[in-house]
Amino acid sequence: MDSKYKDNYTVFRNVVKDFGADNTGQKDAAAAISAAIKAGPSNGPDRSSNSMGTTGQPAIIYLPAGTYLMKSSLQLYLGTVIIGDPTNPPVLKASSDFADDHIIYAKDPNFGGTINFYLGIKNIIIDSTGVGADKSITLLDWTVSQATQLTNVGFNMPTNSAKHVGLTTQYDYNSNLILNDLWFKGGATGMKLSGQQWVFKNISFSGTTTGVQAGGTDIVFLGCRFEQGTLGIDAQGTSGSLTVVDTTGVGMGTLISSSSSNTAGNSIVLDNVQNSGATVKIGGQTTLSGNVANTWVHGHLYTSNNAKFQSQQGQTVTTSRSSSLLSGKNYFTMAPPTYKEYSTGQVLNIKNVPGIPVYGDGETDDTRNINLILSRYKTSCSLMYFPAGTYIVTDTIFVPAGTRIIGDAYASTISAVGSNFEDESAPRAMILVGYPGDVGVAQFSDMVFTVADVLPGCKLVEVNIAARSPGDVGFWNSHFRIGGAAGSQVESLCTDDPNDCKAAWGLLHLTSTSSAYIENMWGWTADHDLDGDNPQTISTGRGLLVEGTAATWLIGTGSEHNTLYQYNFQYARNVFTAMQQSETPYWQGAGSRALNPAPWQYLDSSDPDFSNCAANDSKCRMALFERIYGSSDLFLYGGCNWVFFNNNGDCSGDCQTNAIDIANSTSIYLYGTNTKSTTNMILEGTKVIATQSDNAGGWGGVIAGYLYDS
Repeated sequence: MDSKYKDNYTVFRNVVKDFGADNTGQKDAAAAISAAIKAGPSNGPDRSSNSMGTTGQPAIIYLPAGTYLMKSSLQLYLGTVIIGDPTNPPVLKASSDFADDHIIYAKDPNFGGTINFYLGIKNIIIDSTGVGADKSITLLDWTVSQATQLTNVGFNMPTNSAKHVGLTTQYDYNSNLILNDLWFKGGATGMKLSGQQWVFKNISFSGTTTGVQAGGTDIVFLGCRFEQGTLGIDAQGTSGSLTVVDTTGVGMGTLISSSSSNTAGNSIVLDNVQNSGATVKIGGQTTLSGNVANTWVHGHLYTSNNAKFQSQQGQTVTTSRSSSLLSGKNYFTMAPPTYKEYSTGQVLNIKNVPGIPVYGDGETDDTRNINLILSRYKTSCSLMYFPAGTYIVTDTIFVPAGTRIIGDAYASTISAVGSNFEDESAPRAMILVGYPGDVGVAQFSDMVFTVADVLPGCKLVEVNIAARSPGDVGFWNSHFRIGGAAGSQVESLCTDDPNDCKAAWGLLHLTSTSSAYIENMWGWTADHDLDGDNPQTISTGRGLLVEGTAATWLIGTGSEHNTLYQYNFQYARNVFTAMQQSETPYWQGAGSRALNPAPWQYLDSSDPDFSNCAANDSKCRMALFERIYGSSDLFLYGGCNWVFFNNNGDCSGDCQTNAIDIANSTSIYLYGTNTKSTTNMILEGTKVIATQSDNAGGWGGVIAGYLYDS
């Protein structure tokens, strides 16, 4: 944010106390809530003008409990987070004479759908029951992409409605990761979708005629419930893969309907699905009825060491789930913590500790005092609150067992700078979570991790601690951003040559002693500038390195534009993933001035060395989507790797050689794997197993199932 506005800008806005919104349901509240959303600095422009940059105008819009009568719609802008009281979620209730076609428009009209980041809605109910059932209305437009959050939201619509829709993505193309912990009641359609990829976690539909129209390339349903409807999932528009896990249908006409395909596209994988009656219809014909106790695969199926796929119209295979990943028979999941059980006296504002000043002003070195507070208050305070701000650190922040850290979503940023993070040969963690052997609680919600300068020795986050119980160690709605935004010299320095911009060693390292639950995390090395017009050619060495063996959950994650790999499972065990989305660095490929492993000179034992590629083979020496080595019991659902550019220019045909490399591992399960513009989808060491051309479908290639030594 421009410094002349900082002192006159308020991030947190209470719509009742600060803007006079009526929460009794008697008077129109839309104008007051809109005013809270739009308000800029007292001496400057409002937020709708988009004059303070994508990251320069965060706004937390708080709705106390009550009913807010809506006679017109709300328009959000980048950086807007609407939060209701989690102990008594407020209701946004459309009036009988509601004027617009959506109650909330989340997409910022100043930006395209694929760059609508940093938006959130949680702990509210959106209600259209006061609107005639025969009137067309949609409760929420959610045409947004990564680093967004929609959670703990209810969509209340009249039953037997032919025209009410809960959620659409109709205003532009989009690239989302996760929608989670939602409920839909009534309505004609719960969600009407068109976009790249999603995982839908813990979503219920009751009395909704069609639960989801699932238009997209890679879609995963996890722990969902459909009851008393005509159709659960309409997958006619799912061009790549539909993967449905731990999901139940009750009183449904049909649970899943899809179209027939002569390609590998329109793949379907069901894993532990409970239903009575028609479970899958393809081309109008019932293909599967009743329960799926194990795994049912419709599409191309591979087994290890065999380059010939089996084309399955429906076959049951065995997925031997690790007990450490489960709650009962289902994969363990949990809702993002709201911490509603804690009183305000149990929350410590890190900027408000007497005698230990922490500034978060983007200029002051806060390292010493953050560490001092985390150490001193780890047992006496339940929650450590980092208000909106940029916390500059010049050395490692140590997070001890017993720590819960919460921020203001997309506005609370920890940023590294200084010589301690400059040595590529000796990487140093910016955030160190526990020591090896530690067991206990360490949780992060609504934080951003970044670097303020080019720091080839900076490992942004390293997790050593193990959870005593699943979810005790976790990250929710916490994201990485390298470059692409004001406040970091990477944005202005890294505009041309990746050899001159080794901005960070890597993003996240889950070490062998760790056990962590991660939900809604985007690891982004910027491909464009959010706050200016600087081209971005940045080399972050690594994305996500997993070495944990006890239990690791990755739900709704993306890792994009990192140099050596996006995901790396090195001697890992007992890992569950639901949606891994990635893109290769735009500057790699034909014509690039740095071919992997360049520009990185000091390789870790877990790094791919690309020795299987010829020295000048630029398409072979591009970032792997996924590397799996020496690992076992990996259960990976819904993976996708998209390649859009070579050397920052458009590419055509096969723009990259290899996506996934697996070696020396056992019991590896990949379900619903998708690629774009890649020659080889899966290698086993140097042996090509699956090519994109053999598995044409979706955006490029689709594999329903790949079972490696399992």
